[in-house]
Amino acid sequence: MPWCDTLAMNEHLLEISGEVDPGAHAVLILDQAGWHSSAKLIVPKNITLLFLPPRSPELNPVENVWQFMRDNWLSNRVFTSYDDIVDHCCEAWNKLIDQPWKIMSIGLRDWAHRS
Repeated sequence: MPWCDTLAMNEHLLEISGEVDPGAHAVLILDQAGWHSSAKLIVPKNITLLFLPPRSPELNPVENVWQFMRDNWLSNRVFTSYDDIVDHCCEAWNKLIDQPWKIMSIGLRDWAHRS
């Protein structure tokens, strides 16, 4: 979707909800973007939203995933259109999901595993 807003988030939640096994429940960890907590947000019954504290990117490993994708596949280029941006982002995402070990290493937090 071309916008990050409540409509897009509602659609995203419906997609996630449909992938949750019957009888199971999903917990979705989110930052505090406005569209994540809008009064107009419709949260399916099989999903609970868990919000990270404000201004805490160190708790949100996906911030590092986006940075990795920008650093390796999406920076230093001029996009010709919205569709060109989407195509390049999809290509970068597909490259990343083919490397699960890379995703694990990006998301690992050494401080969370110290004794």
